[in-house]
Amino acid sequence: MAIDLNHLSKALHEAFGEQVTSASQIVSMENKLGELTLMVRSQDATAVLTRLRDDKNFGFEQLTDLCGVDYSTYGSDVCDGGAYFSADASAPCALRPFRFAVVYHLLSISNSVRLRVRVFAEDDVLPLLHSVVGIWSNANWCEREAFDLYGIIFTGHPDLRRILTDYGFIGNPFRKDFPLSGHVEMRYDAEQKRVVYQPVSIEPREVTPRIVREDSYGGMK
Repeated sequence: MAIDLNHLSKALHEAFGEQVTSASQIVSMENKLGELTLMVRSQDATAVLTRLRDDKNFGFEQLTDLCGVDYSTYGSDVCDGGAYFSADASAPCALRPFRFAVVYHLLSISNSVRLRVRVFAEDDVLPLLHSVVGIWSNANWCEREAFDLYGIIFTGHPDLRRILTDYGFIGNPFRKDFPLSGHVEMRYDAEQKRVVYQPVSIEPREVTPRIVREDSYGGMK
């Protein structure tokens, strides 16, 4: 039987209401544009996600997607020129208490309802979250992708290694501070008869529009 978002929101509050008061298990819940988003503390995520799957009131038996997010500069102000973020864009705020998060998209076939769960990794330098492969087995490759592209480490994952980038790749290409040209490039060396890696030789492109460049941009006066 299908349940609407208001009913789901009420059921979530009833299920985890005590934890909100005693352990702050659910940090916040948002209903916007016809989608419900639940934000959970990292240390409570495994218990909450397990109950969301097993409790018949929820029945989220399917994980349809899992993705990493880099929230650096998210929610910051933009100046009149539209090209520069405010100086405190990296400072924590209610929209992004930490830099990295993982978003779980859940589907309940029996109740015909969807739910988004957001969990922030509480260490910006070494983002750690527990793997949910034991809850939904299809999270395996999704977590490997988030590890590869964002550098989010999933403890307890059975085979956490890169899945999209090549061996020897340096960095995490979906992080907002990752250079567009990358750090290394690969080529075939005829003398060594193998592929070799070397520092990237591509010169950085100028991507700042001329109309918003400062007078001293690039040494111009």
